[in-house]
Amino acid sequence: MQFTEQYDVVVVGAGHAGCDAAMAAARMGLRTALYTLNVDLIAQMSCNPAVGGIAKGHLVREVDALGGIMGEITDAVGIQFRLLNTSRGPAVWSPRAQCDKQAYRLKMREVLESQANLKIKQAEVADLIVEPSSSSRVCRGIKLRDGRTVGADAIIITTGTFLNGLIHCGEQQYPAGRSGEPPSVLLGEGLKRLGLRGCRLKTGTPPRLDGRTIDWSRFQLQPGDADPTPFSFRTKRVAHADSQVPCYIAYTTDETHRIIRENVHRSPMYSGQITSIGPRYCPSIEDKIVKFPDKETHQLFLEPEGLNTHEIYVNGMSTSLPIEVQLAIIKSVPGLENAEMLRPGYAIEYDSIDPTELERTLETKQIARLFLAGQINGTSGYEEAACQGIMAGINAGLKVKCEAPLTLDRTEAYTAILIDDLISKGTNEPYRMFTSRAEFRLHLRIDNADRRLTPHGRRVGLISDSDWAEFLAKQERLAGLKQLLETARVNTLPADLGAKIGNVAGTTFAQVLKRPEVTIEDLVPVLRDMMPSFFGSDDTCVSAQGLSSQVRNELKSVETEIKYAGYLDQQQRAIERLKKAEQRNIPDWFDYRSVSGLSREMQEKLERVRPRTLGHANRIPGVTPAAVSLVNVYIEIQARRQHQAASIPAD
Repeated sequence: MQFTEQYDVVVVGAGHAGCDAAMAAARMGLRTALYTLNVDLIAQMSCNPAVGGIAKGHLVREVDALGGIMGEITDAVGIQFRLLNTSRGPAVWSPRAQCDKQAYRLKMREVLESQANLKIKQAEVADLIVEPSSSSRVCRGIKLRDGRTVGADAIIITTGTFLNGLIHCGEQQYPAGRSGEPPSVLLGEGLKRLGLRGCRLKTGTPPRLDGRTIDWSRFQLQPGDADPTPFSFRTKRVAHADSQVPCYIAYTTDETHRIIRENVHRSPMYSGQITSIGPRYCPSIEDKIVKFPDKETHQLFLEPEGLNTHEIYVNGMSTSLPIEVQLAIIKSVPGLENAEMLRPGYAIEYDSIDPTELERTLETKQIARLFLAGQINGTSGYEEAACQGIMAGINAGLKVKCEAPLTLDRTEAYTAILIDDLISKGTNEPYRMFTSRAEFRLHLRIDNADRRLTPHGRRVGLISDSDWAEFLAKQERLAGLKQLLETARVNTLPADLGAKIGNVAGTTFAQVLKRPEVTIEDLVPVLRDMMPSFFGSDDTCVSAQGLSSQVRNELKSVETEIKYAGYLDQQQRAIERLKKAEQRNIPDWFDYRSVSGLSREMQEKLERVRPRTLGHANRIPGVTPAAVSLVNVYIEIQARRQHQAASIPAD
């Protein structure tokens, strides 16, 4: 076929998955094209203009550690930063930032347009060009609505909620990818014709208010952190650290609940108008009232959408109730009696692909060189999309280069947990990442994401020479400080610390640090004299309170390694046991139907997912340990038979 244009990698969709996918492929030196319906809405934050949160912040740190861009963009345009879960252990600390919605979109476009090897194209992709090959089908390119054809060695689809998108607001419904934008109907139908299993999912968004019509004195202030925690390891200090804006906390009332109960039958979710499944962990306000009837109030967060707008996002009030009901709900909240609604909330249904159709690389099993990333795989959230985007971009690039793929183990990244969960279990609701999904979350902290993943990013070509040199220097600093703490013995301590813990002369600093009442900041005055190179020449580092963000984060990282050394060693042993199960590969030729004792249901599940290891098989819902043991036995039997057949000489 003659193509109008030819690229190494084509990315369809310029949301959060598409942006990191395109950047990854381009930074790997591949000629890349990013196709979007509207170049003015690249990286549009369709819902809350916030990045990070519980576990989501871990994903952004991992994207950054691999060489992605979401973290750096957030640090540049964030208007409020908070480190969540600080009252708990460091395994679950997660950064979150409220962003300037418009600035995020503009900054992302600026970064994309300045990237070598990357072209941004505005056009509607109507279909995929798929050809048969000797072993399977192969995706060769895309067909645009205007008739042009674009060839590529790998195609990544990141269409978000646009595939056959349908918006609901009360009894009203209309086709859209998101409010004010057309859906992608032709491509949605094209994917169906290819035979990829799919389902319909649902998500929603709350109303937006005019901040000038809100009585802010009625709400609880929620400021940002005085010393913001950046998302990117390359950020020394976030751009708006000294000019952060506050958010506010509000509460629903008895009147709010009465209005919702009396009108819940008009909600498309409860009238039967919507049949798709929505995100369990981000329910609509009507869902909260129905499912938690004994709860007297629900929190709402009033969050600004930017520095140059009065638009306020009402976090916690996602709804698809009719507009007049939404207005009544808003005015039932003290402080919002006179609030004007700029945009109503709505629900949206869209097509997604069953993620068990995917390999661990995010390439589809049925069609070679076709990769999927983001909400099309059944996930929710910008962060879940971005981590899939960078992995799809990397693996599409490696495929084009005929190099081995990059697949992460679930013991080394939340990104791997997300992908493993999706391809093993599938999902019937929008998947959201939580720290509870990680078996070894003390190993998967935000502070060590670079140590876990930056070597991978360097290997595939996403980490520059200067960033790599800085990474190595940081690891040397951390190792040096840890060695000092473990070997140097206490002579004197700061007076206030000595008074608190008594005489500890002769013990190592690490032993002192393991005491629950001691933090590494307590030791800074002594450590600064012992290891001045760690703190640099910054004269502000005269006390724990005056530490730069970079130094403070590195100190905390070393502190965690020392304080939790016993737990970390215990988890490492458990990781090694899990890896033994993962090391037993299931051959591609293995026939599950030949395993007597496996139920038909189990055979069908195993055939559909095609797990690569016994450990992977064990995580498929409904597959029992006994079934995995049977598979293990039959692998041995079938391998022996194949070996014997191969050793028999031909007549």
